[in-house]
Amino acid sequence: MKIFAYGIRDDEKPSLEDWKSAHPEVEVDYTQELLTPETAALAKGSDSAVVYQQLDYSRETLAALAENGVTNLSLRNVGTDNIDFDAAKAFNFNVSNVPVYSPNAIAEHAAIQVSALLSQAKVMENKVQKRDLRWEPTIRREVRDQVVGVVGTGHIGRVFMQIMQGFGAKVIAYDVYRNAELEKTGVYVDTLDELLAQSDIVSLHIPHIPGTNDQMINAETIAKMKDDAVLVNVSRGLLVDTDAVVAALDSKKLFGFVMDTYEGEVGVFNKDWSVNGLDDKRLDDLISRENVFVTPHTAFYTTHAVKEMVHQSFDAAVAFAKGETPSIAVKY
Repeated sequence: MKIFAYGIRDDEKPSLEDWKSAHPEVEVDYTQELLTPETAALAKGSDSAVVYQQLDYSRETLAALAENGVTNLSLRNVGTDNIDFDAAKAFNFNVSNVPVYSPNAIAEHAAIQVSALLSQAKVMENKVQKRDLRWEPTIRREVRDQVVGVVGTGHIGRVFMQIMQGFGAKVIAYDVYRNAELEKTGVYVDTLDELLAQSDIVSLHIPHIPGTNDQMINAETIAKMKDDAVLVNVSRGLLVDTDAVVAALDSKKLFGFVMDTYEGEVGVFNKDWSVNGLDDKRLDDLISRENVFVTPHTAFYTTHAVKEMVHQSFDAAVAFAKGETPSIAVKY
């Protein structure tokens, strides 16, 4: 059996070597290059391909991979919104993702960032660096005094709720698909509007579903939020109308914004702009604000999560090669 992997980063190699040691019967080859129509030939002769990338899995890319005899595709990440599923079906692809690799990684990141924002950490750090050691007016808000509204109560949302409750905050939640155990605790509100109206912190923990929840946070929904609220998006950039958020920050409707995902992040995130300057002026402006915490889609990026993403995706690739259906196969 042979598996070929694309886009293997240096930080993934230790986990990959661990997996290879435990599976000596499987031949593994890999490249740091991403899967494209041009690089598809590298997988020729393999039983499965393992991938991770922001680039689209377009019809052209999938056709090229199929032409090289590979129709088993295992993603090392959760998101599948960049796959042309019509093409995948046409070429009889088996697809898997890693839907649960470390809910704690993303939930902890959101909690840490929102806590730092409430503490005005950037404001205070900038003052201290200038040797301005006065307290006022940089006063903190305690997490326990906030009502935390969680949109989406899947694995990540539930861990985030537990962390916020650990601080002593009141937590409420909204989800179209309610968790039976959470339902018993009475945390759910009936509508998104109710959650927006009651919450000091609104944190998104849902997938982006094209045509269904595009820019669900927009000028209209922000207007329904409490004054001085904090918005947290560690899910998908396309859930948020960034221009509307900027306007709300300018008007001081929003106290702050935690942003790990961005609607225009492909081609911008995971690049070094330190020499020539960032050419996305809106993003550059957000980064410069003391009440905005921007990270480049790194909430997932922990040693624990990377190991799970590598191991689970390669396990799925083996299952596909054996003609089996792994538990993390994507149904489409």
